[in-house]
Amino acid sequence: MSLIKEITRRKTFGIISHPDAGKTTLTEKLLLFGGAIQEAGAVKSNKIKKGATSDFMEIERQRGISVATSVLAFEYENIKINILDTPGHKDFAEDTFRTLTAVDSVIVVIDVAKGVEEQTEKLVEVCRMRNIPMIVFINKLDREGKDAFELLDEIEQKLQLRVTPLSFPIGMGYDFKGIYNIWEKNVNLFSGDSRKNIEETIEIEDLSNPELDKLVGDKAAKTLRDELELVYEVYPDFERDAYLKGELQPVFFGSALNNFGVRELLDCFIEIAPAPRPKASDTRLVKPEEKNFSGFVFKIHANMDPKHRDRLAFVKIVSGTFERNTPYLHVRNGKKMKFSSPNAFFAEKKQIVDISYPGDIVGLHDTGNFKIGDTLTEGEIMQYKGIPSFSPEHFKYINNADPMKSKQLEKGIDQLMDEGVAQLFILELNGRKVIGTVGALQFEVIQYRLEHEYGAICRYENLNVHKACWVDPKDPKGEEFSEFKRVKAKFLAKDKRGQLVFFADSAFTLQMTQTKYPNVKLHFVSEFESVH
Repeated sequence: MSLIKEITRRKTFGIISHPDAGKTTLTEKLLLFGGAIQEAGAVKSNKIKKGATSDFMEIERQRGISVATSVLAFEYENIKINILDTPGHKDFAEDTFRTLTAVDSVIVVIDVAKGVEEQTEKLVEVCRMRNIPMIVFINKLDREGKDAFELLDEIEQKLQLRVTPLSFPIGMGYDFKGIYNIWEKNVNLFSGDSRKNIEETIEIEDLSNPELDKLVGDKAAKTLRDELELVYEVYPDFERDAYLKGELQPVFFGSALNNFGVRELLDCFIEIAPAPRPKASDTRLVKPEEKNFSGFVFKIHANMDPKHRDRLAFVKIVSGTFERNTPYLHVRNGKKMKFSSPNAFFAEKKQIVDISYPGDIVGLHDTGNFKIGDTLTEGEIMQYKGIPSFSPEHFKYINNADPMKSKQLEKGIDQLMDEGVAQLFILELNGRKVIGTVGALQFEVIQYRLEHEYGAICRYENLNVHKACWVDPKDPKGEEFSEFKRVKAKFLAKDKRGQLVFFADSAFTLQMTQTKYPNVKLHFVSEFESVH
């Protein structure tokens, strides 16, 4: 089968939302349509007995939140769909930002009652900066919520998106009757029975058709006609080009829990969503249809299987084909490596694959060779860009609580940091280790995993740091920089890559330091372009 054909039948996307907006449920329902799982496990009341299929870490099961990004693939209508399910919890935002570097488009899930929440704003901003095509799915329509127009306004204002509804609700909450599918011009009636896989869809091309009144009642039919008239007047027509450029966002309504409106979303998605897109490296723009393989690591997951101490590096294939047992160049190490058992993910099962194409995600068993952001190629020297570390907001000293287990602790910290769970800093002054995280919940995750996966027990000690900034001196040998290093010696550390980091204890200190040493630039993101 030709490479081009394989590329065009692939769609790789991420689902982003605020925690609890129903993202994991939507993921499961999509898998259900692809026949990848037989029944979905996300129903709230069963949470204790049976976690959703995509949450596999103990802490996620205890708390009912997804903390690790899972990869799920399925086939639907001869399209190979790769979903990257991202953690919605804000403490794990960094993992989500990195995942967004590996997707070609995004579905944003919004809760009908809560509307746009702060976490969604942050994530959508990242998608906007990168012009990632987005489809919005307004979820939980079977509950009382905000008016559809109010929600559309809120999405436009808070997320700064230009929206166009491709489906529209008939009533809401108790009065929820169904959805009019603008994209396909038909009515989908809601029976409230989630056991029924697919609701009846009745084609109604012409809205003045009296059939509509029979189906939903006179009052609801009249309201729908008025509202749709408004929709056609107020919102722009859907244009695929504008959507692909990230300039127009289609909106769908539904209820993932009741499996309602999900098929409409999926059918439209496979028709309009982009196939794998080109990606910029530090030397050039790489196109998917090039024959030479290249890809990058956007996530590392340690101990996917607690019985085997293995790490899996998730690689997004950007160009060419990735073949099993073929040597590829690990650009940062300058070494050729081959992989005898690359994994693909089909629903929640892993399977070994012989060949993968652009858009696919492969899991490579890793013994510690990979870091997040590493590039693999057939020999070309280049690095893919755009996988930053963000300045942490919480800091603690990490101390070993069991002197007999210091080796295990070293190894555990080392691996978890490679995985990007948090960042490790080593103080220049005394070599003490400091862990910095974007959210407070990550400390629990680290402690839990060190103990359960590495048999090491750690204690934390608070450290008063407001921000960690990467130091970028204009003149590394100059007078000003050496004075900065002398005066600030107590507050300097190195990160894992050996970059110098300054710990500011307050916003005031940060401001004063920047004023006093104008030629020492301080960055909040590790991937800064040094301009000297």
